[in-house]
Amino acid sequence: MKEIPVLYENDEILIINKPSGVAVQGGQGILHPLDKELPLQLGYPVYLVHRLDRDTKGLMVVAKSPLAAAKWTKLIGGKLVRKEYTAVCAGTLNPKKGTLRSAVIQHGDEKTAVTHYEIVSEQKISGDGEEITLSTVKLQLETGRMHQIRIHLGKNGCPIAGDDKHGDFKMNKILKKLCGIRELQLTASRLSVPLDGKECVFEI
Repeated sequence: MKEIPVLYENDEILIINKPSGVAVQGGQGILHPLDKELPLQLGYPVYLVHRLDRDTKGLMVVAKSPLAAAKWTKLIGGKLVRKEYTAVCAGTLNPKKGTLRSAVIQHGDEKTAVTHYEIVSEQKISGDGEEITLSTVKLQLETGRMHQIRIHLGKNGCPIAGDDKHGDFKMNKILKKLCGIRELQLTASRLSVPLDGKECVFEI
């Protein structure tokens, strides 16, 4: 497995850039989870304080001790850490800026879910008799349901490119041929965290 990039480190936390395809936590059939591979890379244990989907890449906070993990879990839960995502989607949303509000099913229960979005660019691509609008979308979560962004965008006719679970499988085959897109185009791209009494922003 490739080395996981570490963007920042202090006595309490690391901020890493998780690759796509890496599960955060181990389980049945998962051979190289982040919570096992990162300690091998660093030479000391780490503690999870939040998660990203296996196929989502980008910025994550990881704690270096149980005490730091408890502190940062509270900071993230209390909205003192702000996360922004960037997605490349097949299609667009109208209006170009707004909020998606619809329930998602989690473990058999219906849960409220709220996603704020803004279309920042659009580009038309064509080939093989197809014309597709690819949109770059910035997103912020008000709630943190599993696969929330993927579900909301898929339901609203703007599925994330490369999302075969909640997106458009046929469209993904076309995008793979036209653009070479082979993986989910969703990135945790911006992270604002309180450090040393001020807000620090990390962006990829």
